[in-house]
Amino acid sequence: MWLCWVYDAITNFAPLRLNVAIGHARGMLHLEQRLHIDPELTLDRWLAGHHTLGLILSDYYDNAHFVVTLGLLGYLWWRRTDLYRPLRNALVLVNVLAFVVFWLYPVAPPRMLGGFTDIVASTHAFGSWHTGALASAANQLAAMPSLHMAWAAWCTLALWRITERRWVRGLALLYPCMTAFAVLATGNHYMLDLIGGLVTMAVSVAIVSIVSNASSASVVHVTNLLRSP
Repeated sequence: MWLCWVYDAITNFAPLRLNVAIGHARGMLHLEQRLHIDPELTLDRWLAGHHTLGLILSDYYDNAHFVVTLGLLGYLWWRRTDLYRPLRNALVLVNVLAFVVFWLYPVAPPRMLGGFTDIVASTHAFGSWHTGALASAANQLAAMPSLHMAWAAWCTLALWRITERRWVRGLALLYPCMTAFAVLATGNHYMLDLIGGLVTMAVSVAIVSIVSNASSASVVHVTNLLRSP
């Protein structure tokens, strides 16, 4: 709930930072073009010509993000308490780090730049955060880092730890790949956003692991001291 409150507070300032976010977006796209890692416009124009596929990917973009992540989180809480706490902490930290970047460096998504089509809006996707009542509740200037990508990577990690079944792990690896294609083709993220999301996820997991190991070591140390004659 407090994460939602922080997100909403940042969202309230988004209209005042639109010009800055557009400038950051153009700079990011220019950097990608120089690095030759800019498939966004090509994918967006291709998807704009395939309405049915665009609708499917838009529905996926709007809904899988929440359903899969929160579903896995609920499963961990209910059935795998041994894994729940560290994975929950990593997911919380992912959002905290992302919110810091959203505040310090707002970036508009590609769909807000000239030449791009807002596929989610044009297909009238179910649960769209781009149009209607939900639009005002979403931060439209939060492209970097991609929480879609970070959450998808978290889901992969969670499934990898939950089971050793190959087909499940195969789906776990496919999920972030599908998410990456969806967010790029619908004009919602840049390639650098995806990289930023993966880095944010990796940093969060590393911090949680370091803190957890340090806490465990401290507990062991205190226990040994109490046992000493």
